[in-house]
Amino acid sequence: MPRTLWSQTLRDGRRPLIGWTVGTALAGAMYASFYPQVGGAMGDLTDSLPDGLKQAFNMEDLSSAAGYLGSTPFGVVIPLLVLFHGAATGARAIAGDEESGFLDLLLAHPMGRVRLVLHRYGALATGSAAIAAAVLLMMLAIRSPAELTTVSAAEFAAQCLGLALLGAFFGALAVCIGCFVGRRGLVFGVTAAVGVVSYALNAFGPQIRLGWTRALSPFHYYAGGEPLKHGFQWADAGVLALGCAVLVALGAWAFRRRDIGT
Repeated sequence: MPRTLWSQTLRDGRRPLIGWTVGTALAGAMYASFYPQVGGAMGDLTDSLPDGLKQAFNMEDLSSAAGYLGSTPFGVVIPLLVLFHGAATGARAIAGDEESGFLDLLLAHPMGRVRLVLHRYGALATGSAAIAAAVLLMMLAIRSPAELTTVSAAEFAAQCLGLALLGAFFGALAVCIGCFVGRRGLVFGVTAAVGVVSYALNAFGPQIRLGWTRALSPFHYYAGGEPLKHGFQWADAGVLALGCAVLVALGAWAFRRRDIGT
């Protein structure tokens, strides 16, 4: 991929990206660092909860480091932050430029629409990888002080790979929708709504006899194989990567064929 638009997109969005990266890593570290104080107590507390509720919120093994991390930091806080980063950045990638009129200026240069979509999405995916890398480095930094040594560095890396792909997936969804409609607010709202609904289906589907819907949720492929316990889940990673490719390809196809209104 030529570096011009990809690198320019990263430069233009460096401040928001730094904010998302630092904020997500610090939020994850804060919740992870609570494990020595609350891990065992939460495990005792949740013993009395219904099995369905514990399964929905992944609270079946809060006394272990992997179980605690999979329930709170990597189960709720970090993936939802990554979801909203992907939705916000993806909404700005095409739809934001179209609303501002900047898209006309870009397309006035010798740049095809497909190339534009690929470069914008490439920058988004790079940002998602940067956030996941920052989370990984932060977790490795606090691993010993926070008594998380039962989770190996490779298992942390496996979970953060899923995190990067989850952010890239929702970013691809936002880019795809933006290629169809070109309205930034609508793109963000729809992407965020899809993300929240898919999270809820993954968590509560089995409790309402809709367990089959988990297979439709990106969150299932992000953490369903429990990377913090079992390491890299290559099949799940492949599903998320394939989803990214399909969404970007669909968006590029639509973007080539519609009139641009600014």
